[in-house]
Amino acid sequence: MNLQNYEYKTEPYQHQTDTLELSLDSPLFALFLEMGLGKSKILLDNAALLFEHQKISGLLIVSPKGNLPNWDVHEINKHLPDRIQRNVLVWQPNHTQRWTTAYKKMVEEDSTGVLNIFLVNVEAFATVKACKFVEEFLVTHDAMMVVDESTTIKNPKAKRTKHLIKLAPLADYRRILTGFPVTKAPLDLYSQCYFLSPNLLGFSSFFAFRARYAITQSRTMGRHSFQQITGFQRLEELQESLKDFSIRKTKTECLDLPAKVYIKRYVELSDEQKTAYGTMKREALMVLDEQLFSTMNMLTQLMRLQQVVAGSLRNEEGETILLKNNRVSTVLDLLEETSGKVVIFAVFQTDITELERAIKEKFGENSAASYYGKTPQDQRQKIIDKFQDPEDDLKYFISNPQTGGRGITLTEASTMIFYSNSYDLELRVQAEDRIHRIGQQRSCTYIDLVAQNTVDEQILRNLLNKVKISNEVLGEVRNWFE
Repeated sequence: MNLQNYEYKTEPYQHQTDTLELSLDSPLFALFLEMGLGKSKILLDNAALLFEHQKISGLLIVSPKGNLPNWDVHEINKHLPDRIQRNVLVWQPNHTQRWTTAYKKMVEEDSTGVLNIFLVNVEAFATVKACKFVEEFLVTHDAMMVVDESTTIKNPKAKRTKHLIKLAPLADYRRILTGFPVTKAPLDLYSQCYFLSPNLLGFSSFFAFRARYAITQSRTMGRHSFQQITGFQRLEELQESLKDFSIRKTKTECLDLPAKVYIKRYVELSDEQKTAYGTMKREALMVLDEQLFSTMNMLTQLMRLQQVVAGSLRNEEGETILLKNNRVSTVLDLLEETSGKVVIFAVFQTDITELERAIKEKFGENSAASYYGKTPQDQRQKIIDKFQDPEDDLKYFISNPQTGGRGITLTEASTMIFYSNSYDLELRVQAEDRIHRIGQQRSCTYIDLVAQNTVDEQILRNLLNKVKISNEVLGEVRNWFE
């Protein structure tokens, strides 16, 4: 099987052709291509070729919930050749009669000559119900199974990871797609690769894998002892083992994209914030000393501190109280200084709604739109289309990385403001690449709001350390935020 007589629907870049040739007939493969390099197109061309050579009859795409509409509405229609007849079905936890009929048609009727495509959100695999439907689909089809944004299964203890790994052998072809396979530590790779095939990395258990590549040390906090990972080793060895079944491409290698510029805008805490921050910091230390030490406990306390720095806190009744702060006014000043459209990311819902209110008050009712969990599904694409229209009044797109950081293109903007950051490196990188991707002609500027000597600085240092570890594993030199 080769590409000689294959007719693309959309003309590929050279790196896409190279990747497709390398992965074409491989039963398992990892596409570690940076965001914006067209992983979806490569995957769909791969599926089309396998289908035309009668190697598959079904395509199962597992993706974060927020990405499914992009696959359903855009990617499949854009890249899968029109000559291929297809049935596309999106998972619904609450089945309508229409959905049930469509599913039964996929698994019960003879659909020779039709590519059945089943789109399922990765979160659904935590339920037995979804797994049963997926299992039936895989049993009744010669299938390719794809995990998009495969870091969503990096936790080997998670139910969805265990269920996906159990179902994987039912698929004739397996693929994982991600632009950033290592978001926290090299250990992120284990479950992703195990999905492709057990022992792919040469280890039958996660603990054996960790023992090989992690350096641990016994630590004590208060009355509690635990094993803490203090570093990593043999990363060149791990890097070599990935080459047998994966390809890594960066935008720097493949595309002539404009540069990224990083700026820190320092914001002074108000007196009210300083008082609340000091009090909460002391309380956090007491909690961590008195309770069983865990990563979850620590993250909870850090998020409470971050919320204060961003401009709010929750009282004992669970109510959110806005604090006097300079952060919103700093954003307004930045928007006045910036020509063109701007994307703003914030971690907390309270900050998103407050930013939208303040921006509309200053720049007009049609100047801003929020895009987060509570944004109705039928409005989301309309907001994106308006923002991407250079003539439209919508200039400011306000979102959180979980919702607006994946699967959408916002290249009409070349400036992005991080009102606040999460500790998740993948979310940060994904968010950045909404504006830095194919179609962008201008240099992209990223502005981080930072309060000195607070959790803001800790988060940025943490993200930078993760980038350095990722560089070691993937053999890259990524000058991020330095």
